[in-house]
Amino acid sequence: MKKRIIFAITGATGSLYAIECLRLMHEAGVELHGIISEAGEKVLQLEMGQTVADLDPFVDQWHDLKDFAAPMSSGSSLFAGMVVLPCTMGTLAAVANGISANLIHRAADVTLKERRPLLLVVRETPFNRTHLQNMLTAHDAGAVICPAMPSFYHQPQSIAEMARSFAVRICDQLDIAVPDVKRWGD
Repeated sequence: MKKRIIFAITGATGSLYAIECLRLMHEAGVELHGIISEAGEKVLQLEMGQTVADLDPFVDQWHDLKDFAAPMSSGSSLFAGMVVLPCTMGTLAAVANGISANLIHRAADVTLKERRPLLLVVRETPFNRTHLQNMLTAHDAGAVICPAMPSFYHQPQSIAEMARSFAVRICDQLDIAVPDVKRWGD
């Protein structure tokens, strides 16, 4: 049985990270269920010149942001985890405070209540006190906070390599095996 992951894209900067992560998960044979906010669609267009249709090769099924009857709105649907990449501070606040104003928020809430991995790839700098408190609250509820911070020890030669390296870390957190990855000490 294929591993099923919910992949949400919100309106923070970092579309390249999302694309690289979707690509890696798809290559690893993961069944991806996507949700994208309107702001996420706009940022994807602004940063990458792409539309949701450009991500179709990686996503098995897209779900409407307003569809509270989608499978991930119930804990009885068996997903292995969820990634919000990039995650806006507004989405973080909704998740941290149990507000389900859309399917991304509801799916995150369900993921937490079912004690499944929820990765929030927050994209903001600097953090204010409210951001930090919301991160701690989400962490205490079971989420993993993964600020989009690429590493440089492998001496990336491009922005895409940096994004791929970070995407590998996200896959690691969800126990998704990614072949041919240079790791520390290799």
